[in-house]
Amino acid sequence: MTITAARTAGTSAVLPHLLPVRLPTGYRVPGSFDGAAAKAWATASAKLAGLITRHPDAFPLYTEGGKWAVGAEAWTNWCEGFLGGQLWMLSQRAEPGRRAEFRAAAEHYSELIEHRKTDNTVHDLGFLFWSTYRRWLDATGDDAKRQVLIEAGRTTASRYHARGRYMPSFRQPDSLFIDIMMNIHMALYAAQQTGEDDLARRAVEHCLTTRRYLMRGDGSASHEAMFDLETGAFLRQTTQQGFSDDGSWARGQAWALYGFGTVYRFTGDRRFLDTAVAAADFYLEQTGNRLVPPNDWAEPNPIRPYESSAAAAAAGGFWQLAGLVEEPVKARAYADYAVAIVERLCQDDFLASPDEEWEGVLKHGSYHEGKGLGVDESVMWGDYWFLDTVDQIQRYVEQSEPHEGRQ
Repeated sequence: MTITAARTAGTSAVLPHLLPVRLPTGYRVPGSFDGAAAKAWATASAKLAGLITRHPDAFPLYTEGGKWAVGAEAWTNWCEGFLGGQLWMLSQRAEPGRRAEFRAAAEHYSELIEHRKTDNTVHDLGFLFWSTYRRWLDATGDDAKRQVLIEAGRTTASRYHARGRYMPSFRQPDSLFIDIMMNIHMALYAAQQTGEDDLARRAVEHCLTTRRYLMRGDGSASHEAMFDLETGAFLRQTTQQGFSDDGSWARGQAWALYGFGTVYRFTGDRRFLDTAVAAADFYLEQTGNRLVPPNDWAEPNPIRPYESSAAAAAAGGFWQLAGLVEEPVKARAYADYAVAIVERLCQDDFLASPDEEWEGVLKHGSYHEGKGLGVDESVMWGDYWFLDTVDQIQRYVEQSEPHEGRQ
């Protein structure tokens, strides 16, 4: 397996097409995954249908006691795309008789957020639009949907701070979050589609700044970096959601391993692939056969042993890396680990059953432990990344493996 389009470290241009995700020749997903995926889609169909019926046009972030907390404190406005994204997946994965219903809902909930394409107050437009309008574009080829994505990408790039060479977090202009690595590809997409080199330059410089100041030598990721606004000088690492400033917030680690891998696919710059691999290996070393991490590995004897949304996002990142790294042994290890995480999350202690009163899909996720928001609950992004990874693995099975005789 060779990625022939990879660039040298000195090149920053965006590639004309995303690098493909290609698993090692002969890689097979275990047959046990089929049953796990079926359980996941049955639960998602029931829970999403219930949500949009009980709370039409609402975009809850997390549950409280297993019930979606509509109108609860949000800290910031970043999750509206995850509901529509799940509905788009169900328009293809639900029982055939319900797919049209979910397709209509997916279009509706996507339309409800279109105005956010020019929202320059947040750093999260990838979370909003890649999960919705990118799926809508893939389904229809409608250029109007592509234009929405491009506008969201331009808005992302407009937040660029020239002195520090980064896009700041929503929190304040001297703050850089690792989360932005999961959104920065919007600017790269806009550059790819329009040929506007400055969009790519800003995005790549942001990623290099993040790589230098938020990623550590052991592959761990800091949540936040602070800068001097006058000079652009880096001041310190800190955290808003981890256990300590020098800890490793697990969801941020997942953002790093997934986000740097995605940026590599847009740019072919091996520095970003190397960073994604280092982040993945740190996750593996810290989590091992437990598969699902706590909120922060640095927390001694955590009261809550699991943060399932971090595991769900990490699984998608591992699956992507499995199709990007050139070493077949490492690629197979990453793919196996992604499948193992998903199968673990499909077990009864994590995956809600379709008929129980719990309203989310995936249990034991957390939004913000420090603020006490959505702790040990379902969280919308956890449900989304879980289903997205299930969908990606299923697509590989459907395209690459025979439908009979799997074991």
